[in-house]
Amino acid sequence: QVQLVESGGGSVRAGGSLRLSCAASGFIFMIKTMGWYRQAPGKQRELVATITSGGSTNYADSMKGRFTISRDNAKNTVYLQMNSLKPEDTAIYSCNAEGITMAQLGFRSWGQGTQVTVSS
Repeated sequence: QVQLVESGGGSVRAGGSLRLSCAASGFIFMIKTMGWYRQAPGKQRELVATITSGGSTNYADSMKGRFTISRDNAKNTVYLQMNSLKPEDTAIYSCNAEGITMAQLGFRSWGQGTQVTVSS
């Protein structure tokens, strides 16, 4: 079983920055893709950004230029640097990881989520 633990959420004023971290642990052979998703109250969960083990990234259009995803493969950790935050970025941010366990089984795991609140 693979566990993901996020950290770094909090409250910030519009225009501010936050950095989220998500560490994966367990019997991991490799993690192919790590990503961040968010869900605002009353809305569906949406993609924020993903990153492959090779460093290829994908962003939702509304986050391009403001958010940066990165990862440390040695630490099985993914980061999300969020700049120029807006009130509409307020949501629960969850990380996701897809890969292969030591038992050569595929996995897809989610973190518990971390709250990000941006005030105007």
